[in-house]
Amino acid sequence: MEHVPPPAEELALLDRELAQLDARRAQLLTRRAWLVSALQPQAPNGPRWSTPPVGHGWAPGQAWGSVERTAKPSTPRSAQNVLLTLGGLLLTVAAVAFTLVSWGSMGIGGRSAVLALVTVAALAAPAVLLRRKLAATAEALAALALVLTLLDVYAVHAVAAPDADGLTFTAVASTVLAALWAAYGLALGKLHLPLPAAVFFVQWPLLLGAWAAGAPAIVVGWALLVTAVIDGSIALWGKRLGARVTAGLGLAVTGSAALLTGLGESLTADGPLGAVLPGALLLTAAVAALAGAWRAPNGYARIGGAVAGLAAVAAVGGVLRAAVPGSWHVPAYLLCGLALLFVVRAGLPRSAGRGVLAAAGAVVAGALVWALPPVAAVLLGPVQLVAEVWAGAPDGFRSALGESMGWPELVTAPVVLAVMTGLLGAAYRWWPSLVRAAAPLATPGAPVRGAAGAGALALGWGTPLLAAAVLGVPYAVAVALETVLVAGLLVVAVRGAEASSAGPTGAVGGGRTAVAVTALVGAVGGSVSVGLLALASEAATYAVFGALVVLFAGAAVRTRAVVEQAVLAVAAVVWGTALTGCVAGSLGLAPYEAAPLLLVVPAVTVLLGARLRLHPVALPVELAGALGALVAVGLAVPEAPFLALVLALCGVLAAGAAVRPERRPVAGYLAAVLFVAAAWVRLAASEVSAPEAYTLPVTVPALVVGVLRRRKDPEASSWTAYGPGLAATLLPSLAVAWTDPDWLRPLLLGLAALVITLLGAKYRLQALLLLGGSVLALVTLHELAPYVVQVAGALPRWLPPALAGLLLLAVGATYEQRLRDARKLRDVVGRMR
Repeated sequence: MEHVPPPAEELALLDRELAQLDARRAQLLTRRAWLVSALQPQAPNGPRWSTPPVGHGWAPGQAWGSVERTAKPSTPRSAQNVLLTLGGLLLTVAAVAFTLVSWGSMGIGGRSAVLALVTVAALAAPAVLLRRKLAATAEALAALALVLTLLDVYAVHAVAAPDADGLTFTAVASTVLAALWAAYGLALGKLHLPLPAAVFFVQWPLLLGAWAAGAPAIVVGWALLVTAVIDGSIALWGKRLGARVTAGLGLAVTGSAALLTGLGESLTADGPLGAVLPGALLLTAAVAALAGAWRAPNGYARIGGAVAGLAAVAAVGGVLRAAVPGSWHVPAYLLCGLALLFVVRAGLPRSAGRGVLAAAGAVVAGALVWALPPVAAVLLGPVQLVAEVWAGAPDGFRSALGESMGWPELVTAPVVLAVMTGLLGAAYRWWPSLVRAAAPLATPGAPVRGAAGAGALALGWGTPLLAAAVLGVPYAVAVALETVLVAGLLVVAVRGAEASSAGPTGAVGGGRTAVAVTALVGAVGGSVSVGLLALASEAATYAVFGALVVLFAGAAVRTRAVVEQAVLAVAAVVWGTALTGCVAGSLGLAPYEAAPLLLVVPAVTVLLGARLRLHPVALPVELAGALGALVAVGLAVPEAPFLALVLALCGVLAAGAAVRPERRPVAGYLAAVLFVAAAWVRLAASEVSAPEAYTLPVTVPALVVGVLRRRKDPEASSWTAYGPGLAATLLPSLAVAWTDPDWLRPLLLGLAALVITLLGAKYRLQALLLLGGSVLALVTLHELAPYVVQVAGALPRWLPPALAGLLLLAVGATYEQRLRDARKLRDVVGRMR
């Protein structure tokens, strides 16, 4: 009988056999398709199949699915270029070696004939090769011909004209080579090398000719400028990219050299007539750059416009500089730079006009960079007065700032700042007209107007300060001037804040916002500067600090913007604290004696915070007052009694702030910490060493708070309510009791622990029971330890092990009962609060 498998097993067997048949059928079909294609007629140059193509199944001698991999052939063009490059290099090396090494073995006729013949052959070969469409080979031979022409020049100079001046000969040779290679490149237009080579040779004839003739620097500058003009013409109108790129590089080098030469000659000219020739060179360069910018693409046109503008300023400004005194040099150049703003309106193309506008901006920025350091010296100079507070009013403003800046030489710096202030202010004031005027070149938005207004305000603030320093006004006038300027800035800040918070801000609002921020920053910075300046005189200090408190407080009350109001209010608090410190100094108090007086301002801020309540400015004001309190604590550190007093007063202020619900989470804990710290400092100053004196002032309030909390929340844990307070006294006392040879402290601590344990057991309070019981056990152990040691010494040595064994046997015999008792005890303690 045949074995018949179950239906499921037979079905799986059939599926496997069908899958094998499908795979074999696919292989056979692939092989058949290849055989059919192999039997079809082949083209004369077509491939003849000897094996199946990759991935087309089995063939004789080839395993199923095997893949025949062939190496990727290298690119013929790349190999050709490598070979041609190597060949050209070898020929060039051979030619150089022949000229330099083997030259002496031949006569003059042979040398000339060989070089001339080889050069002519090298120049003629590319034409033939180009007709045969061998461009790469022709390019390699052209490079060889270029090297040979240079060797020919060297040979001519060494043999035919050995006495000729080297610079003159090189200039003439560069001219000949430039003409030769230009004609050669134009004749063989398919070669890439000749025209760039011709442009390279163009760079040298005029420069080397002027150098050989011993011409002055201005003539050398003209030679460079003419060369740059030629390069610019080639870069604009050249037909081959290589020549244009080479000309562009030459233009950058020779043009920069010409401008630097003209600028150097202009700056070193003795008088206006001496500056005319350099000015003419620079002005010609400006005209040439502007003419090139007229036809150049956008990016290059902008660069050309900027170069033209800067060159024109250097040309005209150089003549004016030579005609005015030294202190007026910068204003002369600034005037020329501002004149470019009118040139921009002369119908220039958009990109070129933007370049000229950028040049005007660069000149103005340079003048500003020159004028700003003296303003910084005016603002920061009074820092030196901190070392000699109230030493007496200086002789003048300059004496308070120091004479190291050379103020008489800066007489025109305020003029520069005033001119720029007027320009920026006019732009801010008549913004729509400026936008219409600048429409062809740019479309400035509201942020630009805001920057103009902010710049005008900042420069307008610095101009009178710098003018006062330059003119050397009296000290009192300088102090009054700076205070008035701070008041003016506060007025602008308040009005700007009101305007910006009035509603949606467009261009005007954005500008006013920038102006308001600048005014606010300037007011704060100016107040610091005038405050430092006022430290020279006691009367000036009181007058300035008092004025600053009134000004900032009034501005804070007047404004409605939250951020500005907070900054102004904090500044008022800071200056009020400084004024309080000055009062302490006038009273002759030591720093630690002045510390309680400094708490007047923090007390005022606490009262003001209670008045403001949830106002956003309340918190910054109170934090500023807290900073003053921190300064008072620092001043009182050297004297412990005063430190305790200051800490206690600070605790009173914190407790007063904690009355308000929104301050209670922080101020309440802070007040407790300050009170405890004050008590500890006072005890330490009184040379109290008992730990209970330090811990009980913490324990009693903590337990009172715990009782109040348990009354409010009976479910509160005893560890949270009473644990910190009890631990604050029990643990330090226990540590001291273990090292105390007297009997009073252990007795009192044991009685207190017993009372606490009994209260914990009665009211089922876990913290009291465990803390009290643990301390009681440890105190008892400490007291009984000597007697235990004495008894242990009197007992036989075998008795302790025997007692321990008996105890273990008893516990083992009643293990189940003891375990049940331990679990009951755990449950009882666990149910306690």
